[in-house]
Amino acid sequence: MAMALDPVTLAQDLIRCPSVTPAEGGALDHLQSVLSDLGFTCHRLLFSDTDTPDVDNLYARIGDGAPHFCFAGHSDVVPVGDEGGWRLEPFAGVISENRLFGRGAADMKSAIAAFAAAVGDHLAARDGEPAGSISFLITGDEEGPAINGTVKMLSWLAARGERIDACIVGEPTNPNYLGEMIKIGRRGSLTGRLTVNGTQGHAAYPHLADNPLSRLLRMLAPLAAETLDAGSDHFPPTTAAVTSIDTGNEATNVIPAKASAVFNIRFNDLHSSATLGAWLRETFDAVGGDYDLTLSCSGESFLTEPGPLSALVAEAVKTVTGRQPELSTTGGTSDARFIQKYCPVVEFGLVGQTMHKVNEHVPVDDIRNLTAVYRAVLDRFFQAA
Repeated sequence: MAMALDPVTLAQDLIRCPSVTPAEGGALDHLQSVLSDLGFTCHRLLFSDTDTPDVDNLYARIGDGAPHFCFAGHSDVVPVGDEGGWRLEPFAGVISENRLFGRGAADMKSAIAAFAAAVGDHLAARDGEPAGSISFLITGDEEGPAINGTVKMLSWLAARGERIDACIVGEPTNPNYLGEMIKIGRRGSLTGRLTVNGTQGHAAYPHLADNPLSRLLRMLAPLAAETLDAGSDHFPPTTAAVTSIDTGNEATNVIPAKASAVFNIRFNDLHSSATLGAWLRETFDAVGGDYDLTLSCSGESFLTEPGPLSALVAEAVKTVTGRQPELSTTGGTSDARFIQKYCPVVEFGLVGQTMHKVNEHVPVDDIRNLTAVYRAVLDRFFQAA
C-alpha cells in the first residue's frame, strides 16, 4: 500500500519554513495541517517565562486509549551561519545529487517528516484507527534555552492526566550511516564559571602582588586532564573542557586583579552535578585564596536501561537497514533528558555529520529508509501491546 504522505516532499516543505529559534516560521502551522488531515487532534502551546522568548509548540494526538506511543522532536533550527558558504539556499529545500539540502535537513525536520509519513502509512493500513494512541510532541525551543518547550509541554500533559507509555526522539543519532546507533541515554552537562580574585601589581615585583592567574591555572589543572574517569557500563568517560580564560588585561607589565575561566563537564552516571560541584569546591579550596564559582547544569546524566523499547527499535532498524545498531550514550544532550522522567525513551534519527554546518544535507534514500524504520517500530509496538 502506498504511503499516505511522501516524507521527502514534507521534509522539503518544513525546511522552507525559516524556523530559527525562537521563530515558528510556519513549520508548526504546516505540520499541524498535515496531522489534522490524518485525524490528529492538535494543540498549539505557547509558553512564556521571564528573560526568555515566548515559544510556540505543537502537541498532536490520535486515539485516546493505551498504549500511547509518542514521537518527540523539534521544529526549530540553528542559524544558517555563513550564507555565502552554502551551495544552495539554506531554506529552499532543494534536492541535488539525491541529497536534500537545507537547514534542518539532518537536525531534524526530515525525521519529523519521516515519522509523519510512517504514521500515515500505519493508519492507512488500519482504516485510520490506531490500536492505541499516537502523538507528536514538537517543540520550537530545543536549539535555544529549552525553557518554554518540551519540559513545559510534559507538565501540561501530566496536568491533563495524559500518560505516555514509550517515546522515540528523532534526533540524528547515527555518526556515519543509517542504522549505526540508537541513543539510550545521554551524559549530563555542567558548566562552571570561575573567577579568581587577587591583588593587582607590577609584573617586575610579583612578590608585592597576588597573581590570580597562577592560582587559576592550578585550579584548572585537573580539568585540563580532559577525562575524569574510565567510564561505566553504558557510558563513556566523563570529559572536561576549559572553554575560556580571560583577564581583560591589555597591559604586559601589570599583574591583573582577577582572572576568570569557563569550563564544561560532560559527565556519566558515576557522577551528579551535586557530587561534581562538591569535588570542584574541594579542589579549588585546596589551592586556596579568594574565588567565586557558579555552576549551572542543563541536564543530569540519564539512561533508559536496555529493554523492550530499545530491543523493539533495534529490531526495526535491523529489519530495514540490515545493521545491528549500537546502543550508545555518546554525544551532547537532548530533550530526551526531560522525557525520561515520564516514560522509557530512546533516540533514533538520521546521520548527524552535517547538522549545524554549512550545506547541511541528508541522502534522500535515508529519509525513505528512516520512514520504513519508524513504520516498523509502530507496527511492532502496537502488535506487542
